[in-house]
Amino acid sequence: MKTMKQFTLHDQKSFFRLSGRKSCTIEPSLLVVGVRGGFLLLLFLLPILISAQEPLNSYLETAANNSPALRAKFNGYMASLEKVPQVGTLPDPQLVFGYFAMPVETKNGPQRFNVSFTQLFPWFGTLGSREDVFVSAAKSNYEAFEEAKSKLFFDVRSNYYDLYFINKGIDITLENIRILNSFKRLALIKVEAGKASGVDELRAEMELYDLENSLALLKDRKQAVTVKFNNLLNVDNNSSVEIPETLWIDDLILSRQAILDTLTVKNHQIKSLDYLYQSYRDKEILAKKTGTPNIILGADYINIGKVDGVENSGKDALLFKVGITLPFYRKKYSGLVNEALYLQQTVQNQKDDKINVLETLFEKVYSEYADADRRNTLFNIQGDLASKAIRILESEYSSNGKNFEEILRMERNLLKYSLELEKARSDKQAAIAFIDYLMGK
Repeated sequence: MKTMKQFTLHDQKSFFRLSGRKSCTIEPSLLVVGVRGGFLLLLFLLPILISAQEPLNSYLETAANNSPALRAKFNGYMASLEKVPQVGTLPDPQLVFGYFAMPVETKNGPQRFNVSFTQLFPWFGTLGSREDVFVSAAKSNYEAFEEAKSKLFFDVRSNYYDLYFINKGIDITLENIRILNSFKRLALIKVEAGKASGVDELRAEMELYDLENSLALLKDRKQAVTVKFNNLLNVDNNSSVEIPETLWIDDLILSRQAILDTLTVKNHQIKSLDYLYQSYRDKEILAKKTGTPNIILGADYINIGKVDGVENSGKDALLFKVGITLPFYRKKYSGLVNEALYLQQTVQNQKDDKINVLETLFEKVYSEYADADRRNTLFNIQGDLASKAIRILESEYSSNGKNFEEILRMERNLLKYSLELEKARSDKQAAIAFIDYLMGK
């Protein structure tokens, strides 16, 4: 038995609001609302419009709140944020105490012990460059989280549409079984009246067995898809799913070219690679600054004892120190720069390849969308024609007992067209959902 697990996190003192932003700013929270039991419910979830699709929207929210995979991505993002303060601060200062086992005698008295304090300061701008590297990397991780969220929403939507089709398939099959039973009774009446062959009744029986087998298969599929759907929501496998009586018929808002243009800038995988590329550019800048001297500031305090009979003896000494590190070994620093350049080229190649893959996927799914749209129109028309044909054939059979086989054939066609119509509706919405996923929605 799975329990409903809310997507909760401890309060964060700082949080990067990164979605759809070119620069990173630290803010107190990211749409954090709803305090319960010391935890905060994060509803960074969805730009979802409240509409007739409310049950599906509710399932999307449940999936986002409960998904352990999404929570893992988010925690990985939060972990990457914690690296920023680690690299953006000065190195720890050094405090050293020294005691003279054999005091050093001076004219002012013996030196007893000394205390030394040293602080290293990286070259100007180095700390900021270090932060930039990890801020860009954190943005890349955030886009990976958004990608996981978009993929989860697509999976929920596509499984929801599968469940809709299976439910409609069960309803349509049950209705056809009812109709065939009425045809069977009609055939029996005609056989008893001597106006039809007993084969008509047997044909109806055969069709009924086929339909009952199809119905059993649909019910098995419904169970499997329901379990898969509830696992996406991370709720109990036996939870019921609210399915609409008729699936909405949405269309793509953007043109084909507008969608293609959007893919290269809005897709979360592309944006993640863009931020990763920026991270390596920042790493290149940091590598160059790493090859500059570090500044060393410090002070030494020396305790001096008094000497009897010596005037002004026993005065302690204070020494101030200034120094720099000498980055003589240049191969190390040039290697860091070259590494960053190669990594930039690697990410650019990955981005170019990803764009090609996304465009290929889009062309495939867009053709499926167009095909589903055409099938929706076609099977509406075919279903109407088949219904009219059945009424005519049924009337003729009632009067003269002929063409029963043709009635059964046309009934099979009507069943096929009804199922294909619902499949076209489901496929069209699934194609739209996948295109939305590619666009980073």
